[in-house]
Amino acid sequence: MSEPLHRVEFSVAIGPEDWLDYYRHPAASVLVTADDGRRIRFPARLLHRHATREGVRGRFRLLYDGQGRQRGLERLA
Repeated sequence: MSEPLHRVEFSVAIGPEDWLDYYRHPAASVLVTADDGRRIRFPARLLHRHATREGVRGRFRLLYDGQGRQRGLERLA
């Protein structure tokens, strides 16, 4: 039986110039404030598939396990 995943939701608004900096640095991480007030850091590469010419904007849910390892990122809106 697999361990249940935890979830945290947040909004992101990264403009195109700033996103290009994240994209160019594979080890870059993004720091966001979750809806519940926690500050969450995760690899910027998780946002790559959500990037457009306008950068990255939207609501997301980060999934992670009990050891804090990221298990996925879902776009909510």
